[in-house]
Amino acid sequence: MARPRKPLLSRDRIVEAASALVDAEGLDAVSTRRLAAVLGVSGPSLYNHFRNKDEILDAVADAVSVQVDLSMFDASDPRDWREALHDWALSYRAALAAHPHIVPVLARGPGRRPAGLRVADAVFGAMVGAGWPPAQATRIGALMRYFITGSALGSFAGGFVDDESAYDPADYPHLGQAHLLADHRRQVDEGAFETGLRALLDGLALQYEEYARPTEEEYARPTETVRRAPNRP
Repeated sequence: MARPRKPLLSRDRIVEAASALVDAEGLDAVSTRRLAAVLGVSGPSLYNHFRNKDEILDAVADAVSVQVDLSMFDASDPRDWREALHDWALSYRAALAAHPHIVPVLARGPGRRPAGLRVADAVFGAMVGAGWPPAQATRIGALMRYFITGSALGSFAGGFVDDESAYDPADYPHLGQAHLLADHRRQVDEGAFETGLRALLDGLALQYEEYARPTEEEYARPTETVRRAPNRP
């Protein structure tokens, strides 16, 4: 009886194996030798699909970007720009929270990664479509990436030890409950993200009113249609 053939090596198989290693052990666990052993192939065969480890990690990062919901930026979606940013940010953070070890790669930006570029394109296009000037739409995209990836790089609550003796009231009079934070890590971290996100969007909403407000020159031209958001820098 013929032995079953091994599945052919492919980019998808390599990315799947690399993703599992990153999730389980972190970025340093990934090497072409380690991946070849996991996949049961010779090391050089990986180079038929990827030139080096960095390309593999880029592909792993892009596989995470694919998981981010972009439907709120579709032209047919009824959500306004603020609701769209809010819901997209939650989806983006959820994807990063599920794969925290790959966040440093994602934080560098999309580079040439197709899914990452689709995310950037969707956000920028939606903001310009909503009336934000292109320059400000670019800044909003950058701001959201800083905030979301930054929140996923580490846990605030997880940064405190659960040893009450570490917080001597003589030295830290306001940290009497800090040893309890680790037990409420998810509640604290998700609550902090939601609080920060709403504050960020509130601030953008105030700016949007300024961009959408007609200038004195535009008020002086009543026969012309005043744009909702003049193209200011």
